[in-house]
Amino acid sequence: MLRFSHPLRRDGLRGLIFLAITAASSTVWAQTSPAAKVDPLVDSLTLRQKIGQLQQSNAEPKTIADISDELRAAIREGRVGSFLNVPNPEVANELQRIAMTESEAKIPLVFARDVIHGYRTIFPTPLGQAATWNPELVEKGARVAAVEASSMGIRWTFAPMIDISRDSRWGRITESFGEDPYLTSVLAVASVRGYQGKEGDPTSIAATAKHFVGYGAAEGGRDYNVTYIPEPLLHNVYLPPFKAAVDAGVMSIMTAFNDLNGVPASGNDYIIDRVLRREFGYNGVIVSDWDSVLELIPHGFAEDKKQAARIAFNAGMDVEMVSTTFQENLFSLLDGGKVSESELNAKVSRIIDMKRKLGLFEQPYVSGDPEKAILTDEHKALAEQAALESLVLLKNDKQVLPLARGKTVALIGPLAHAAHDQLGSWVLDAKKQDSVTVLDAFRKILPESKLLYSQAMYSSRSRETDFSQVLELARKADVIVFVGGEEAVLSGEAHSRADTRLPGTQELLVRELKKTGKPLVAVLMAGRPLALNDVISEMDALVMAWHPGSMGGPAIARLLMGDAEPVGRLPVTWPKVTGQLPLYYNRPSSGRPAEEGNFTQMDDFPLEAFQHSTGHKNHYIDIGFKPQFPFGFGLSYSNAVYSDLKLSKKTIGVNDTLEVSAKIRNSGKRPVTETVQLYIRDLVASSVRPVRELKNFQRVTLKPGEAKVVKFKLTKDDLAFYNQQLNWVVEPGEFHVWIAPNAEEGLQGQFTVR
Repeated sequence: MLRFSHPLRRDGLRGLIFLAITAASSTVWAQTSPAAKVDPLVDSLTLRQKIGQLQQSNAEPKTIADISDELRAAIREGRVGSFLNVPNPEVANELQRIAMTESEAKIPLVFARDVIHGYRTIFPTPLGQAATWNPELVEKGARVAAVEASSMGIRWTFAPMIDISRDSRWGRITESFGEDPYLTSVLAVASVRGYQGKEGDPTSIAATAKHFVGYGAAEGGRDYNVTYIPEPLLHNVYLPPFKAAVDAGVMSIMTAFNDLNGVPASGNDYIIDRVLRREFGYNGVIVSDWDSVLELIPHGFAEDKKQAARIAFNAGMDVEMVSTTFQENLFSLLDGGKVSESELNAKVSRIIDMKRKLGLFEQPYVSGDPEKAILTDEHKALAEQAALESLVLLKNDKQVLPLARGKTVALIGPLAHAAHDQLGSWVLDAKKQDSVTVLDAFRKILPESKLLYSQAMYSSRSRETDFSQVLELARKADVIVFVGGEEAVLSGEAHSRADTRLPGTQELLVRELKKTGKPLVAVLMAGRPLALNDVISEMDALVMAWHPGSMGGPAIARLLMGDAEPVGRLPVTWPKVTGQLPLYYNRPSSGRPAEEGNFTQMDDFPLEAFQHSTGHKNHYIDIGFKPQFPFGFGLSYSNAVYSDLKLSKKTIGVNDTLEVSAKIRNSGKRPVTETVQLYIRDLVASSVRPVRELKNFQRVTLKPGEAKVVKFKLTKDDLAFYNQQLNWVVEPGEFHVWIAPNAEEGLQGQFTVR
């Protein structure tokens, strides 16, 4: 329920009425749990068969001959409902044949795998896809992944990962859509639609929204670490993408590894039952992460497997991934009345319902043709377009880019010809021979006499210091293109970094290359923003390429040569140094708002002068408070000018719609695709509100000299938030609104909510 609140802005009788209404209102979670619909098939199943549907096993027989008698018996007896990592269609079909012809229940198996940003045709990592700010392209990428994976028998994937991540030390930020709940929600919906397609379509695969919830807030950015998230923050920032995925019909949701406020997510009845089931009305499948039910024991939340099974089962877990606490203990727990058979029936019904939606009862066997589905020209073209739109131009001094035709290019760096590393993490089925590297692409564009190449160092982590031969080559060129960053192995699960600078001696190499006097273009591949404060001044131009996937090389070459326009925008705030983390744009202002100053040369100040120069503000005395680049930032080869901000009203009621518009004009000589962003700020509220919040965006493409008016609508849902009582409220008062190119700039207006 939406409530119009804030007694501090009222007086007399109206304030008393408000207080009475609020006191009588329920909190967000106190709603009725969705009615559990029991599939008629469940009544015919034995307890063993019911419990078996809750088991997801990891089995990797490479051939039919590798299928063990024990595995065959488990399927016949109904002791497993789904499998992870079955490697080929022949094996999948044989396992399915056993389930459909030799088992009593004849319930089809479903085969699952981590298909995160492509199966064989690899798209940019999710953080790179978020940099496109293009939900249509994200949906198409997920559809390609589903078509390719389903041709191999995979009908369930564990994507999208929609954890909000504000700390780029966390390795899994590369799998996320970034720091913002609105952008993540939009891309979550696009991804779910792409994976799941149309119900019953044999190329449809079940999407999984993960990790529920708060995993991206791991303390210190250290994977699997504890998370502490106050409930208003949880509901305002971390939960909205999951609600969006639920509303989009996501078939499954995965619980997280972390404990949330002292309760491990896989045994947390508040987030699973109260929030997910009751508040969101979710009646799909809830699956644990790998062994996360068993891990209730090392968490210190369960003393043994039996207690872990009871806690997770009663909290609302449906499917246990890999570990076997359900299978080993549910019989005795049912006998002892510690868990109920009615709840077991509801869980099995949800699993069967997912299998029905996938069409597995009608067509359980693999029917796709991998030869026709995988690595098609259409798929590779989409991957290249996604890679191109993910590239973010962050710096371009003196318009070094695009590169002038006819110039000699020195292509230097450990990632210029790194077929596997440009793919990124979670590419279980990719083959490096499918990748087209930056070097491969430049060799097709430039004549041999105009391209010089050196790897310079054997890996991004190399500690080499003798670059004499590299520098000799660089001096022969007209421009240097350095391709560095992080190897794929440096980000992803369990790959958090305490120091997010360029690994190895890459900073030294960049400085030495700059000394040649040649223009220096840096292209970085990485799973996270990198701390560049000590070296960015050496770069004349900077392009963030993330891990761009199979077709990253051609995309990068096209952008650098000016055959395409830069359109990517940052989905995260980019820190100057690691010590600023966590860093995010939608922060509170604090009681002593920061004022940017030059405090980086603090050793040069006399003590007394230094003490008085820094002020008592919310900043670091050695780096200030601003990021290297703000959220939403990205340059173009042309120039978009914002003007003529207009608001349809200066004062609105809670149920009114406010239209906000601005003119965007291309004042340059090349086409431009501008991502126009809408932000608001609630200036005074009963809970401290962020300095800005993204509420919408539009991408607009303009020819040179062309102008368009971009219009947005703000409604009560855009202005509302969860207050300290967890009521969804709009509060009267003053609001700021921006139409902007990023989270620090833009045209600012003001309006009042009555």
